[in-house]
Amino acid sequence: MTHRFDPELAPIVPDLPAIDLSDPARVRAASAERRGQAAPYQSPVPLTVADRLVPGLENDPDVPVRVYAPAEGSESLPGLVYIHGGGFAIGSVDGDDDRTREIAAIAQAVVVSVEYRLAPEHPFPAGLRDCYAVLAYVAKNAAELGVDPRHIGVAGNSAGGGLAAATALMARDQGGPELCMQYLSIPELDDRLETPSMRAFTDTPVANRANVILTWQHYLAGQQATGYAAPARAEDLTGLPPSYVAVCEFDPLRDEGIVYAQRLVQAGVPVELHLYPGTFHGSSRIASAAVSQRMSRDSLEAIGRLLRA
Repeated sequence: MTHRFDPELAPIVPDLPAIDLSDPARVRAASAERRGQAAPYQSPVPLTVADRLVPGLENDPDVPVRVYAPAEGSESLPGLVYIHGGGFAIGSVDGDDDRTREIAAIAQAVVVSVEYRLAPEHPFPAGLRDCYAVLAYVAKNAAELGVDPRHIGVAGNSAGGGLAAATALMARDQGGPELCMQYLSIPELDDRLETPSMRAFTDTPVANRANVILTWQHYLAGQQATGYAAPARAEDLTGLPPSYVAVCEFDPLRDEGIVYAQRLVQAGVPVELHLYPGTFHGSSRIASAAVSQRMSRDSLEAIGRLLRA
């Protein structure tokens, strides 16, 4: 690889595990094993954390969620439906547990993390229906959850960013719930695989063209993509909530995130776009690098700010 990675990230790249999405079940098992070796997040404030089941949409199973909330204070807080990444085929609430705890603690929000159904066992629209069901549940049960119904947002990372964008589209088209923001981090939005970054980055760590192709094959299972499956295909982006989009320089998903942000602006949606130089897909998790710390600070500040706007 000849990419000019950030100097603090470059030495770590050779040691990153390869991800073979041709066998999602094996990747899930390996990820679970690595999670058991990691130190848990130490929250600066007390949190309440509870697992529960949310009713699915018509004829769908219940959706497991994990609800995080600051333990102190009685006033209603903003609510955030959080959607984990993993190429639609891997990832879990447990895998993003540190991140969701951090958002609840630092952004001072009630965070509801969605254990949506994964492809290829459950292709589109299963995962999206689960995410929308959870959003509807949060809005309907805002008082019980301690959520201010005027301040509910969606957030997602990678494929979760694509699902968050699609959930926002569904909420607009279904007449609610009304969202105050969407946070799209390194979002996976476009199954057409035609952007310059998607064509160029065949050897980048964590995400490259080959495994992005596999994610769409798992998720679509031979279906023709719609704007709900691949939000980049949505023709009309008007009426969507204020948005924050973050992309990485050496990420095949970079350009589809930039284009989506540009189209949101053109549709009259307030947008904040960040492109982080020297970074690659998922490098925000490498906490030792200053650029990763900046990505985390930026995102936490933006989530807290947009949820309260």
